[in-house]
Amino acid sequence: MKPKLRWICLACATALVALHGCKDEKGGAAGPHALPVGVVTIGQADVPMVYEFVGETESSQEVEIRARVSGFLEQRVYTEGSMVHAGDVLFRMDAKPFKAALDAAQAELRQQKARLQTAQANLNRVKPLAAKNALSQKDLDDATGQQQAAAAAFEQARANVTSAELNLGYTTITSPVDGLSSFAKKQDGSYIDATNSLLTYVAKLDPMRVNFSLSENEFLQFRNQTKSGVLKTPAKGGLDVQILLADGSAYQTHGKISFSDAALNSETGTYLIRADFANPEGVLRPGQFVRVKIRGARLSGAISVPQVAVQQGDRGAYVWTVDKDGKAAQRVIESSGWNDTAWIVRSGLHAGDRVVVDNIVKLAPGMPLSPHPATAAEQGADIARAGSTGAAQ
Repeated sequence: MKPKLRWICLACATALVALHGCKDEKGGAAGPHALPVGVVTIGQADVPMVYEFVGETESSQEVEIRARVSGFLEQRVYTEGSMVHAGDVLFRMDAKPFKAALDAAQAELRQQKARLQTAQANLNRVKPLAAKNALSQKDLDDATGQQQAAAAAFEQARANVTSAELNLGYTTITSPVDGLSSFAKKQDGSYIDATNSLLTYVAKLDPMRVNFSLSENEFLQFRNQTKSGVLKTPAKGGLDVQILLADGSAYQTHGKISFSDAALNSETGTYLIRADFANPEGVLRPGQFVRVKIRGARLSGAISVPQVAVQQGDRGAYVWTVDKDGKAAQRVIESSGWNDTAWIVRSGLHAGDRVVVDNIVKLAPGMPLSPHPATAAEQGADIARAGSTGAAQ
């Protein structure tokens, strides 16, 4: 009987196990496992702001090289596109006509000098004779007038010599600044006059300017936030400016804002802002498009979330949060920008909310979660700088 009883007990146990399994499938006595996720608890803090714009580089001094006299262009001396220094010869014009004009002016000067000497000698003889009434007053007046006319003619001749010397010097065209030369706009043998006097450009590379624009809305928002104390800015000249080149690399030297236009551009609706950058190695060239990042301002009492937590959906940007029941909940947010490590949230989140930063792709609304403090690797950024503190409630 014992073996038979043993088999009966085994059959009963098997039936109970099967019945328990059926109950799980129908009634759900055992729920799904909670998904472990890393979370950060959102808090309000002074958050460093990063403003980003599109800018264009510009030479701090771009000089037009023009011919100052009319004549034939004899020779281009410099190499197009090369670096030139102040005083380097760039072009030579045919100097022969100007040399001849100088010779003529010098001859005229010598002639007028001789006439002046004769008139002066005549006046010196007339004066004592007129004083003794040996000559009339008219004779004295005539001699005085001749001497003064000769002196004026001499000064005119001397000025003509100076003008001729200048014109001869203008046939040698030099660079007034150190900088990068452009291509020659006129070729050897061309006739140059006032209508086509532009020969080339020389652009100074150090320092280099970067121009960018601030929209009217951005300007008003910046001013209002500063006035209300929400935005804390450093003293004048304290904002740090960084630029990123077209390949995404950061330019090694940071700059400072040197100019902001007082008037709104009526065509673009923007304010011009300019920053200066040291450029001793000539890495920056005029006309480059760059991304401008401005740091130094801090937003008071701001809420921020790590960049990795923000997703995009049909309703815009959203994050996953852990609700009071420990389940996943989607929360739509409105952002007012980001600061390289975190999004600044204008609405949608409050201090104390727990935001998920890990296992986001596995989440679904209402899913049970097992939160734990997010590590730096899970957050994907330095959250300490973003103003958030990781914690599990």
